[in-house]
Amino acid sequence: MNEWALEVAALTDVGTQRDHNEDACDTYVEGDACAVAAVADGVSLGAAGEVASGMAVEVLLRAYREEGATGPAGQRLYRAVQQANIEIYDRAVAVPELRGMSTTLTAAVVDRGELTAVHVGDSRLYLLRGGEVLQLTKDHTVAAERVRMKLLSREKARAHPERSVLTRSVGRELIVSRDRLTRRLEQGDVLLACTDGVHGVLDDGELPGLVAGRDAAAACRAVVAAANARGTPDNLSAAAIRIVGPTPGDRAGAPGGEGLRERFGRLLGRLR
Repeated sequence: MNEWALEVAALTDVGTQRDHNEDACDTYVEGDACAVAAVADGVSLGAAGEVASGMAVEVLLRAYREEGATGPAGQRLYRAVQQANIEIYDRAVAVPELRGMSTTLTAAVVDRGELTAVHVGDSRLYLLRGGEVLQLTKDHTVAAERVRMKLLSREKARAHPERSVLTRSVGRELIVSRDRLTRRLEQGDVLLACTDGVHGVLDDGELPGLVAGRDAAAACRAVVAAANARGTPDNLSAAAIRIVGPTPGDRAGAPGGEGLRERFGRLLGRLR
């Protein structure tokens, strides 16, 4: 099997209680070793939310492709998110019916075993490895900010009235503050990006059981089906990148110090 081989898939669904879908998701595969996955959740009223999320994913992937594989994939993704923000903002200014539209946007690119994620809002990116799950992104909501400031417990945040009140979103302002993270990946790792229609009803600990032993497409179907079975009140989307081939880099016993698996375990221990 080739090094860095990937599987990638995305799936969106209207859910059990909505009459239209304001989520969007898509993927882009660039050669054998590089792939992008993105999910977005429109947060405006009426049709504007659907327009915002659709534009976010479409413009992101278009801008990423158009820049070409001449620069680092992570930098291309970071700039592509800002391009999506600008185009959504400009459309909202130009079209009165779309005034105030915005969206969450969580995007990940894996290039030869290296992850770069760019994130705005309360959609999430998880890393699943060896039966464990780690939330890589942080929610940009009022309730989540209070949790980080130790003013609110995680348990109470799940039912807090401001759990979905965003502190940042794509398209709301001309320049958006974007979180960016990077890390090395290992063979067997699965990245799962999802909107709050998924993580709002499924506990993080349920995700490994839904993903384990499944390819990327089957994992997305299982996650969406489980959230629908739980009666999610929202639209829902899932996108997955599965590392199929071996990846060089930090591993247990590798030159240069502690392996990635040991560091992952230590981090999980600190978060518990």
